[in-house]
Amino acid sequence: MKVVDLRSDTVTRPTAGMRQALATAEVGDDVFGDDPTVLHLQERVADLLGKEAALFVPSGTMANQLALRSQTQPGDQFICEAGAHVYNYEGGAPAALSGLMPTCIATDDGILRWSQIASALNPYDVHFAPPALVCLENTHNRAGGLIQPQPEVELIGREARVRDLRVHLDGARLWHAHVATGISLADLAAPAHTVSVCFSKALGAPVGSILAADRDLIRLAHRHRKRLGGGMRQVGVLAAACIYALDHHLQRLDEDHAQAARLAAELDNPCLQVNHPVQTNIVIIDVAPPATAEGLLEHLTAKDILGVGFGPGRVRLVPNLDTDNDAITRVLSVLNVFSR
Repeated sequence: MKVVDLRSDTVTRPTAGMRQALATAEVGDDVFGDDPTVLHLQERVADLLGKEAALFVPSGTMANQLALRSQTQPGDQFICEAGAHVYNYEGGAPAALSGLMPTCIATDDGILRWSQIASALNPYDVHFAPPALVCLENTHNRAGGLIQPQPEVELIGREARVRDLRVHLDGARLWHAHVATGISLADLAAPAHTVSVCFSKALGAPVGSILAADRDLIRLAHRHRKRLGGGMRQVGVLAAACIYALDHHLQRLDEDHAQAARLAAELDNPCLQVNHPVQTNIVIIDVAPPATAEGLLEHLTAKDILGVGFGPGRVRLVPNLDTDNDAITRVLSVLNVFSR
């Protein structure tokens, strides 16, 4: 029986068309700046995001950390929501690579609001880390793929500029927010000075993320990318997969959203609850004691279905490019017979 892998949208495999794009890509040496496919991808994504320039990098973590390193000084304060990827899942990189002092704001719903940020800003006093940067995440992974309310994001962007604060948008899954809301990628990214997007999650490419910003910042980020070992050579083969993903996989994301919504709506088991709004492709299941998340994962694995633990008593399931409605039907049949 075919495994249904819902651990993440990173588990997808290149489609036949994407493999053909990889095989036929025109390439150069990106460290010398002459890989035409990389250059085309960077220009296209910068335009989509409404920024002057962009830089192709191996991972979303590198894109985020380049943004932080290029806009701060060691000892600066940066602010993020307590569940943010940049703080929780990037190996302590803000401290290790940029020497930053994090202030993490716990919210009930994953939405970081300007009023909370304003209250958390350190005073401009020699005793405190000087406030420098606010990091937003859209969509928010730990909040179940939550779309950040655009009016609040715009308010944060305006108020940050008044106070000479920089704003970085971790947009690894910004594609989902765009498809779900109909708001253009450029408008979603406009409040931020820098924005990262990922191709190996929502869009199903094997590798790759991009950081977009103004030309001067991207020039500085390019230097930091070199220092981190992110310079690559004939990387047009990977950029070609990203271009294919933009052409063929972006607009179909509403299928992933529909599958996630169906998982939440048709889950019928008193042991299992979805306690967050399912807006995109992430479903977080809370497992009621005495049942456990570990027990649910074992139950799923026995039926060739893969999920991932997501904190105490929680399991995350992520419909993706490799799943379909038949797979969701099968998953629901297994979830609905799980018992304590």
